[in-house]
Amino acid sequence: MSRLPISLSHALRMLAGIATAVTAALLLAAPPAVAHPMPHSVLLLDVHETSVAAELELPLSDFSRASGIDLDDDTTARQLSARRAEVRRYLAAHVHPATRGGRAWTVTFGAMALGRTEQTSTGRYRELTVRATLTPPAGGDPRRFVLDYDAVVHQVVTHTVLVSVRQDWATGKVAGSDDATQVGVIRTDTRTMTVAPLDVDLESGSVWSGTYAMFRLGAHHILEGTDHLLFLLVLLLPAPLRAAGKRWSGLTDTRTAVGRIGRTTLAFTVGHSVALAVSAFGRLDIPAQPVEVFIAFSILVGAVHAIRPLFPGREAVVAGFFGLGHGLAFSLTLAEMHLSTGQLALSLAGFNLGIECVQLLLVLLALPGLICLTRLPGQSALRTACAALTAVAALGWLLDRVGLPNPVARAADSAGSHTSGLLLVLVTIALLAGARLATTGRPWRSWRFAHRS
Repeated sequence: MSRLPISLSHALRMLAGIATAVTAALLLAAPPAVAHPMPHSVLLLDVHETSVAAELELPLSDFSRASGIDLDDDTTARQLSARRAEVRRYLAAHVHPATRGGRAWTVTFGAMALGRTEQTSTGRYRELTVRATLTPPAGGDPRRFVLDYDAVVHQVVTHTVLVSVRQDWATGKVAGSDDATQVGVIRTDTRTMTVAPLDVDLESGSVWSGTYAMFRLGAHHILEGTDHLLFLLVLLLPAPLRAAGKRWSGLTDTRTAVGRIGRTTLAFTVGHSVALAVSAFGRLDIPAQPVEVFIAFSILVGAVHAIRPLFPGREAVVAGFFGLGHGLAFSLTLAEMHLSTGQLALSLAGFNLGIECVQLLLVLLALPGLICLTRLPGQSALRTACAALTAVAALGWLLDRVGLPNPVARAADSAGSHTSGLLLVLVTIALLAGARLATTGRPWRSWRFAHRS
């Protein structure tokens, strides 16, 4: 009988060795376990004609570790204020923008605050936000520069800094930080253990890009501004009616109704345009809360007027007066952009034109429905129901804006976020009303109410 080439015990020892070697290889090849992805810094740039405004968003734990400044999750706003000078000195030593020729920019640090935030794949963490202004020397180009920045990164080698442009009027970028465009990443080169400066080179852009962007922003703003639209539409609701004492009782002819709608719309346009221009060019620092309260109150007044006449025949005057408050609300959007005088003038024109174009479109869509509504049986109950619903929404907004949050305001805000639904309703009503008026076969002036308010 021939012998086996190896013994059974020897074979078992070989199998055990192979298993041990494979296990060790797998363990050595596996990536190291990470308990939690670390957050990165964010540097947001707002590019202006003669300077660049920057907002530094720094994870507090990494910042404290790199700077040696004692800041943690329990640090209060007062404690941060006491360490403000230390924070500024540290950042001044690690933020060095310069022209491509090597001439240094001036850097000034402003407001700073602590907050809590969350990034993709990270839990919530404490964040230090610092605002700064980067100003080039004479002849320097704020659109093309070298950013030598190594805050936090110089000590925490795994840290990264995402640099993005949040606002750049010349290229049409006027949205918020959620629409920021990333222009580079700053990190440590692990081969040389150095942090290379970031070369920022933005496209030139033009005044037309900025103006058109403001036109789109104005159009978008009025579509999102449910309170502005509600005020105008509810004020137009009784325009085809005639007041008798404290009741809406009777129907005006079509020419009078269209004239009232036109005058009211024009007065509202003039009112908010004047307020928008004065507050924008005057660089007025207007608190938002009183303006928002005033707007909610204006909607409530308009809704009550649609139920029972408060100022019959003077809707245009009231629209112009309340339009001033609505214009101040629009101006808050422009004030946040800190534009130069030239950019502001073009922005004002584009923004206002966008508002007026969409407003005119909505009024034209609503006009057939408004005229037809007053000539339908049961129009009084329908008008009252629409006005009452608007009044409830306005009251909810009014309470919310004086510091009393409520579900009515939240529901109204939620409903107002669906502008496509509003447009669809207005288009449908316009088509149905147009078909109704076209098939009656009678002049509009010959129609009379069968019912009184």
